[in-house]
Amino acid sequence: MGKKYDLNGKVVLITGATGGIGAASARALYSKGANLVLTDLSQQSLDLLAAEFDATRVLAVPLDVTDAAASKAVVKQAVAHFGRLDIAFANAGIAWRNNPATIASCDEDEFEKIIDVDLFGVWRTLRAALPEVQRNHGQIVITSSIYSFVNGMVNAPYAASKAALANSAKYLAKEVGKDGIRVNSIHMGWMWGAPVEGYFNWQAQEQKVPVEQLKAPIEASIPLGRIPTDDECARAALFLVSDYASAVTGAALDANGGAYMP
Repeated sequence: MGKKYDLNGKVVLITGATGGIGAASARALYSKGANLVLTDLSQQSLDLLAAEFDATRVLAVPLDVTDAAASKAVVKQAVAHFGRLDIAFANAGIAWRNNPATIASCDEDEFEKIIDVDLFGVWRTLRAALPEVQRNHGQIVITSSIYSFVNGMVNAPYAASKAALANSAKYLAKEVGKDGIRVNSIHMGWMWGAPVEGYFNWQAQEQKVPVEQLKAPIEASIPLGRIPTDDECARAALFLVSDYASAVTGAALDANGGAYMP
């Protein structure tokens, strides 16, 4: 059974690696033998995450996914360092820079920035990584969101970008299936980990109420009755790049405790 999750010798590029799902996925993939190419904006945050792993199995490189040339350079550096690139996990994204906004209230600069990072940033990453992934008949995983399909507290442009990603994953799966490449998207909702925990602690202080009081209505809306953890959601990425998912491509995998059911 364990061999189905054997990633020994595989090289995985993860964008947005220091956030909740990015870091949790890095740990999950590493635990199954993968070598990691970790990217994010902050070298300091990358170094903290990279310190958790064997230095011979990790490369930490700062990357702004709005920079196409930088994306190509990271892929080139990854191949120079490890000799190959097998899996691209396009995970980098932002929800908003200022406050949650509707289509009507969001200014043009805000809208363009979110689309540039969350949609075009994924396109730049995958365009840069695809030749190497094709060469090794690898896999691609894209982080989308349940807000691709449902209204939520996040920005409307965020939801628009994630919906576009979900559909783009299906188109790409059709394009590269002939090369033996599987392309899938993961759709998370609330995830309990450091980023969300920090948000709840901040809101609890602002509103002068216990964290559990803030969590209660959210948990009540989730069929499992709790907020899934970052680690649980990361297992969805591990499944999709494993041999257990060898027949799965073009899929939108919900890892959100049932908060969205199509």
